[in-house]
Amino acid sequence: MKKVIVIGCPGSGKSVFSRALHEITGLPLYPLDLLRWRADRSFISREELIEKILEIGATDAWIMDGNYGATMELRMSLCDTIIFLDYPTEVCLEGVLARRGTARADLPWVEPADEIDAEFLDSVRNYNAVNRPTVLKRIAEYPDKTTFIFHSRTEADRFLETLRERQSAGPPSGD
Repeated sequence: MKKVIVIGCPGSGKSVFSRALHEITGLPLYPLDLLRWRADRSFISREELIEKILEIGATDAWIMDGNYGATMELRMSLCDTIIFLDYPTEVCLEGVLARRGTARADLPWVEPADEIDAEFLDSVRNYNAVNRPTVLKRIAEYPDKTTFIFHSRTEADRFLETLRERQSAGPPSGD
């Protein structure tokens, strides 16, 4: 696991999971929201984002977290590991609502606690019906990738804990 993408519905905890994965593995972390968005809530062009993704993808090791469907296939082609946080809608909605008003390491501004973006919430509500089938189809197109699909935060946490334990145990001895 040297080139990892972490994907899932907004609010699934991709950034939290990715930060934990970064801390355990030491792999450089590149949140797509930080690559795409500016502090003034404007964003770079799709072409600029693709250029940045290609630059990162050409390096030896990384974690990229985020959806951005227009670049997902590119990121899948560049990675060796796909992690899909495939959670129920309610979990993702709770995640989106819980993060409002807090500073996030993966976003260059703070989402106001009292701001509700109805269109964004609708996209979260519709993710499993609209986006999830496409994500699963794309994953199936890359059988050579190591793929982990977690259906709950507990499953994802167990995976991270197992990695943590392996890291702390060190490499296997050659005896």
